[in-house]
Amino acid sequence: MTVKYNVVERGNPADQTAPKKFYPSIVSSGRKSLRQMATRIAEISTVSSTDTIAVLEALLSTIPQELAAGNIVELGDFGSFWLKSNSEGADTAEAVRASQIESLLPRFTPGKEFKKVISNIEYEKA
Repeated sequence: MTVKYNVVERGNPADQTAPKKFYPSIVSSGRKSLRQMATRIAEISTVSSTDTIAVLEALLSTIPQELAAGNIVELGDFGSFWLKSNSEGADTAEAVRASQIESLLPRFTPGKEFKKVISNIEYEKA
């Protein structure tokens, strides 16, 4: 598989006086909707696209619910979803309160198969 990239010039946000440098920046080749993904899955399996959409919709509604319950959602070799918090520090353990949590962000850690596919990507200048 090939991923295209553009060249972009960026400054260093930590040092505004530093000279700008050029970096490769990944370019999207498009978007795939849930329906398009379900159709593709139906083509390579024995499940209809309608049944696939139903299962995917259930999965997509269940993942946030499980994260909200404090669970890590493991999806085999695909990877895991988990929550990360950003918070204010306290001087002592006794002073720590839930109100110090400033934000909660979903995170994804790729699994073996996901990493394997990503590691085989080739790059092409757009």
